[in-house]
Amino acid sequence: MPTWKQNFNNFLNLFLQSSCLLCQRTTSGEFCPYCIKQIKNCQHRNPTALWQQPIPVFGWGVYGGIVKRAIAVMKYENQPQIARPLGQWLGEAWLLSNVSKSKPHPVVVPIPLHPNKQKKRGYNQAALIAESFCQTAGLKLLANGLKRVQETEAQFGLSASQRESNLASAFAVGTELSSRRVNVPILLVDDIYTTGATLRSAVQTLNQDGIPVLGLAAVATAVKDKYLKVDR
Repeated sequence: MPTWKQNFNNFLNLFLQSSCLLCQRTTSGEFCPYCIKQIKNCQHRNPTALWQQPIPVFGWGVYGGIVKRAIAVMKYENQPQIARPLGQWLGEAWLLSNVSKSKPHPVVVPIPLHPNKQKKRGYNQAALIAESFCQTAGLKLLANGLKRVQETEAQFGLSASQRESNLASAFAVGTELSSRRVNVPILLVDDIYTTGATLRSAVQTLNQDGIPVLGLAAVATAVKDKYLKVDR
């Protein structure tokens, strides 16, 4: 290859490089290879460990360490692009699991933010994760299937009973579900699953309108390390 082409390609590669959103190493994607490896070390060995009644939960990874930090950077440091790989990995894990084989296939609805909070943040991270998840898993997305009608206080630091009370009547059925009947179950998508208070409130809202819920797919869940794919 002529020298000028080599120089041009080297310049182009340098121009296309950016910094890892977690460690600032040079990379061409959202994360550098080192951080990707660390994040994937937090992947659940069995993402369907919580896929059981009354509300099944499918979890990609453990909410802690570098995964917790990646989600925090995405939400609070204006880095919405982090949702793309997180949703992709969640979708890949979904396709490899037995739950993806169930028929009929669900439609996906992200857990919404209150309009005031979304306006302040600029985006709903759950909706962005759900979009990437659906692109990978081949499922249909109803981005406005649910809406948040009460601006609740942050769940962090609240007791279990306070969380339930905080989220009572927080949701309502959105325009994409209220305007038509959906004959397949709903798969909710969120970034984190902890106590389940948010999930229970969303499911109750949908069920009251006669809409069945298959379960929740979350990037991270607060469960023990025995479910990790790789021991740390």
